[in-house]
Amino acid sequence: MSNSSNNELWLISAPGESTPLETWDRLQQTTQNLSVNSKFNIPDLKVGTLDQLVGLSDDLAKLDTAAEQTTRKLVQYFSEVLEEERNKLQENLVIGNKDVHTYVTKFQWEAAKYPVKQSLKVLSEIIGKQVTQIDNDLKTKATAYNNLKNTLASIDRKAAGSLVTKDLSDIVKADNFVLGSEYLQTVCVAVPKLQIKEWESSYFTFANMVVPGSAQKIVEDQEHALYTVTLFKKVIDEYRANCREQKFIVRDFVYDEQSLKAGRSERDKLVQEKQRLYAPLVRWLKINFGEIFSAYMHVKALRVFVESVLRYGLPVNFQAVLMEPLKNSQKRLRSELNKLYLHLDGSASGPIETFDDAPTLVSLGVHDYYPYVWFRLNIDFLEKRL
Repeated sequence: MSNSSNNELWLISAPGESTPLETWDRLQQTTQNLSVNSKFNIPDLKVGTLDQLVGLSDDLAKLDTAAEQTTRKLVQYFSEVLEEERNKLQENLVIGNKDVHTYVTKFQWEAAKYPVKQSLKVLSEIIGKQVTQIDNDLKTKATAYNNLKNTLASIDRKAAGSLVTKDLSDIVKADNFVLGSEYLQTVCVAVPKLQIKEWESSYFTFANMVVPGSAQKIVEDQEHALYTVTLFKKVIDEYRANCREQKFIVRDFVYDEQSLKAGRSERDKLVQEKQRLYAPLVRWLKINFGEIFSAYMHVKALRVFVESVLRYGLPVNFQAVLMEPLKNSQKRLRSELNKLYLHLDGSASGPIETFDDAPTLVSLGVHDYYPYVWFRLNIDFLEKRL
């Protein structure tokens, strides 16, 4: 896998010659120096009518997009939830007991989940319901856990930051304040460090009823010093306004032991609740990654089957192959595949460079058109996609 190109795999199918095995042997011989190939085993599924296949082709394209988006959302959220243990993400991305690469290169249809006796339409509906359910459950679980994390982060942000904004609960102590007085109150003031001398010589002039000598420096950070000052309650608003004019910030803080204890208790409860939810959430994400990725790969298998029947006709006779283009070999690989299968479709007979953007096909909304069935399979779900 280390030599493959950016975790991008190709799923292709070509019509069986006398047998699918001959198709496989010929493809292997042609591309063995350009890609690592694996047979992609698709069982004999119920074909249905041509009209059903055409309609199903469009439905499966939409389901493919939905399944990939849900898989991507789940993996990216899984990475967020793991936080400092993010390096353990890959070991948790398993399907059964197989890692992603092993699962796709040794793909086996899971008949217990998706019975082959059912019609293609029913199989697509089974997968569609599964994708929708996982997507909805992910939203519900993520919302609950994120609300908890955000509340905790908000509390922690208040405990960080500068002395102008941070929570003062863990900085000040009861003996920094005059408590229980009917007339007096102690306020906290954030003073720019460059103005400390100015503050100390003038703090008692910003209102008439400031207790002389009551200013105490409690703590400093890089930009501010925090002082307490005691004054009469009835002049606090005047004092606050006059301080603001001098760029001294009177903090909106009243020392209340019970409230402070309740705040600390609330944070402790949130931390405990987050820890309680973490393990079940990780377990759910691990199990449901396996479920959604399996569903996603079965959608790919259905698409290959339907497009192969539409392209190559009946009886069903094609070989599906998972290809891992080697590094810097995609263009040459595409050229070799074109030479090998050009005879399948005369409309794709132009130079290899023009296939992706043939004007007639582009006008019909068709991109990435080749004379053989081809789908891109990207298994890097952490890559940001628009």
